[in-house]
Amino acid sequence: MKAGLVGIGFMGWIHWLAYQRLENISVSAICSRDEKKRRGDWTGIKGNFGPEGEQVDLSQVNVLASIDQLLETDIDVVDICLPPHLHVEPCLKAIEAGKHVFCEKPLALDAADCDRLVQAARKKGVLLFVGQVLPYFPEYAKAREIIASGRYGNLIGGHFKRIISDPTWLDDFFEADRVGGPMIDLHVHDAHLIRMLFGMPRSVSSTGRMRGGVVEFCHSVFDYGDRNYAVASSCGVINQQGRPFTHGFEIHLEQATLTFELAVFCDGVESLSLKILLPDGSIEKPDLAGGDDITGFEGEITEVVECIQSGRESEILGGELARDAILLAEKQSQSVKTGKVVQLEV
Repeated sequence: MKAGLVGIGFMGWIHWLAYQRLENISVSAICSRDEKKRRGDWTGIKGNFGPEGEQVDLSQVNVLASIDQLLETDIDVVDICLPPHLHVEPCLKAIEAGKHVFCEKPLALDAADCDRLVQAARKKGVLLFVGQVLPYFPEYAKAREIIASGRYGNLIGGHFKRIISDPTWLDDFFEADRVGGPMIDLHVHDAHLIRMLFGMPRSVSSTGRMRGGVVEFCHSVFDYGDRNYAVASSCGVINQQGRPFTHGFEIHLEQATLTFELAVFCDGVESLSLKILLPDGSIEKPDLAGGDDITGFEGEITEVVECIQSGRESEILGGELARDAILLAEKQSQSVKTGKVVQLEV
């Protein structure tokens, strides 16, 4: 299978590395406005995980300056790794060209644009995937497996956490019309997971603080009505640089609790490995799949390939699920801004 990669920034680099490890799909075309990157000089790429960029051999790849040129080449799926505010139009162009689309998260900066893309893909009969990679990280993948097994009974609730220090390397992180701030760029991972595990809540109540026009930090409680789940989240930015990142969860089942947390500090990484807490006081420590920073991205691209080959919508990376995650983030922001419980149509 052939992929066309649009945008050679940090996420484009990470996707490129994942493709190099897979045998059933390869990058046959790239497009970038940057002449230096079109020559294969990706040495200036840096991010908050994974290896730094390198000089890349593009001799076997169609190297192009625009998505219009890329869409004229022989490709099966268009992989869009542009900045968030530039996702919508290239996605629409690729869909109209009859190509399957794999768009890095967030699908768009608001739910209305997400829905435009979902409806366009459905009308054209192509598949739309969104790079919500979190379910493919080892601890989250194992949690999904444990939940699906039914071994410990049904889900009854959980708490999900994702907090970073101020991302000083991104000048536009808090601009609603470019990156979207913590709710759209950061919390969307947990909003997606909550939606995938529990469905859409009846309402959400959030409290937090603002920075300009976007939520900087908030705590949220999701109300599921008579489904009787107890679900909450914490997300956002702290202004102390000593802990650049932390995430984790506590997922409640009828007969067990799953716990995990990882924190990156300026003096090292600390992790509370995935554990299963049992009613009799014992603890199980499940084996996790190995890997590195790129492994989760291999997993999501493999899902894209398998879905295209079988013609099925992805239950993890589908566009509707990604749209619902953005909608949840919007409703949480609305709740913080108004100080009121916000209803959702379910």
